[in-house]
Amino acid sequence: NRSSAPAGGRPERAASPEYGMNVFIWGNERTTDRDLKKLTDAGFGWQKTLFQWRFIEPERKGKFDWSEADRIVKASKAAGVKILARLDQQPAWARADHTQKNAPPDNYQDYADFITAFVTRYSSTSSIGRVDAIQIWNEQNLNNEWGGGAIDQNQAKDYVRMLKMAYEAAKAADPSVTVVTGGVAQTGTDNNDARPDDVYVRWMYEAGAKPYFDVLGAHGHGYKAPPTISPDEAESNQNWGGHRFFVFRRVEDMRQIMVDNGDSDKQIWLLEFGWTSDTVNQAYAWHRVSEDEKGDNLVGAYKWAADHWAPWIGVMCLWTMPDPSWQPSDEKYWWAIMNPDGTARAAYQKLLTARKNGTLP
Repeated sequence: NRSSAPAGGRPERAASPEYGMNVFIWGNERTTDRDLKKLTDAGFGWQKTLFQWRFIEPERKGKFDWSEADRIVKASKAAGVKILARLDQQPAWARADHTQKNAPPDNYQDYADFITAFVTRYSSTSSIGRVDAIQIWNEQNLNNEWGGGAIDQNQAKDYVRMLKMAYEAAKAADPSVTVVTGGVAQTGTDNNDARPDDVYVRWMYEAGAKPYFDVLGAHGHGYKAPPTISPDEAESNQNWGGHRFFVFRRVEDMRQIMVDNGDSDKQIWLLEFGWTSDTVNQAYAWHRVSEDEKGDNLVGAYKWAADHWAPWIGVMCLWTMPDPSWQPSDEKYWWAIMNPDGTARAAYQKLLTARKNGTLP
C-alpha cells in the first residue's frame, strides 16, 4: 500500500509546493523510463499524464483495455513517482454524434462509471500501482474542450453536475484519492466560445461545486512576464499584455475567489504552467522568451510559490516534458524543457541545479 493519505481515507495534502511535470509517456514505451528518470533526477515527485477515456474503454461501455494504463502506472510506481491522471477525451460510443472533439458524454453516468473503474483499478490498495490524484476534464471554460457547445452559466452547471458524479464515484471507490477540478484556461475571451477563468470559477461555486472537489485545478502560464509580475502590473502595463490573466501569478485571483466562497482550507494545484520560446508559430511569438529565460522563470515560479503561496499551493506541474515525436512546427515543442530526443535544454539544467543546490526547497 503506497498510500500517504492520513487515517480515515482522506486525500493527502501536498507540501507547498510539490514538484510535478506534464509528461508524454503514453504510447511511448521506449522513452518512458528515460523521461521518468529525468524527472526524478531533478528531484520531481509527480508526473501528470492524459489517460484518454477513448483509449481505455474504446469499443463499448464496460469493455476495457487497461494494457497501456497499467504499463504507465507500473513504470511510475517503479520510479517512485506519484501520478496525477487527467481523465477526459470521450469514446465515440458515448455520444450520438460520435464527435472526435473532446466533448462530454451524452450521459454523464457513463463518465462516472469510467471513473469508478479507473479509481478502483489504481486505488491505494492496488497491486498494479496507485494513481494518487485524478483531474476531472480539462479547460472546461473553452468550447473546443466541450464539444463546441456554448460556454455559459448553464454549461458551468453541467460541468459541476459531471464533477459531482465523478467525485462521488471516485470517493466510493477509494476515499483517499485526490479529486482535482479540470484546469481552467487563462483567456480574455468572454463569449460562448470561451469564458475568463475567474468568471468561470465563480460560476462553478454558484452552481454548488464546493463539496465536490478536494483541489481546485488552475493553469498559470507566464506569457511574456517573469514570475514575480502581479496581475495588477500586467493589467496596467501593455508590455506584459495589458490583462490580469497574462501572468503566472494569475492563480492568486483564483485563490481570492476560493477565500470569498469560504473554501480557503483547500489547495490549488497548477496543472499546467510554463513559458514558450517559440520562433516558428506567430500566434505565440509575441510572448516568447529565450531558453535561458524559460529556465530562470520556471525556477523563479517555484521559488515564488514556496515563498508566497504556502500553505495553499500544492502540486505544480510544469508544462512540459516533450513527446518524442514533436517537431518545431508544433507549438508544444517550444514549451518543453527537454528536446524530443531526450537531451536537456537550459530549463531542465537550471531546474536540476536549483533542486540540487537548495535554491528550491
